[in-house]
Amino acid sequence: MASISSIRNFSFSRAYDKFSRRVSRAALNMVGSSENLPTVSNPKTLNAVDWIGKKLSSAENRLILGASALLSQPFIDASNKEVDAETRRYSICRTIAKIIAGTVTGYSIRKLCIKSIDAFTKSVNEIKPDMKFKNLRTLLTPTLKYTADELAQYKNTLGTILALGVMVFTNFLIDAPLTKGLTNAFTKLGGIKNDESK
Repeated sequence: MASISSIRNFSFSRAYDKFSRRVSRAALNMVGSSENLPTVSNPKTLNAVDWIGKKLSSAENRLILGASALLSQPFIDASNKEVDAETRRYSICRTIAKIIAGTVTGYSIRKLCIKSIDAFTKSVNEIKPDMKFKNLRTLLTPTLKYTADELAQYKNTLGTILALGVMVFTNFLIDAPLTKGLTNAFTKLGGIKNDESK
């Protein structure tokens, strides 16, 4: 049994610091020194990574995430032997519905936000005499010097930030009803009893 003095001397902050130092040391030991870390030096690989970073916006990234989820998550539900076959089938339908709803909504909103930002982030060279709302076209354009690639990255970043704000609301207004509708459609198509309690 611990004595009262030892309990008084116990400090949670000291214990936490000691624990975090041990975890950090263990992580560094696993990684090893910087000389042992693998590096990518193939020019084709470096160019591919550079192209992906510059050309793929968060909208395309969301599409890739949705496709990879669709190729893996339903199989995880299908292999869950802890539940009966009917529940597994319902779970698969719900998972597919969630992935489709989330991907379609996420991609569409990100793309629309990036396009909207693009409309108001034009460089001086892009403004044509017959453009509508010419004064607003440079509303979000940075005042610092920039290259075409930097401006494209800036637009993608602003569009992504705007999309994150919009999606706070669309998760409830679009994602949830769309997931429910798709789940009902898939369960009906598969002849599964639609039990909302599952």
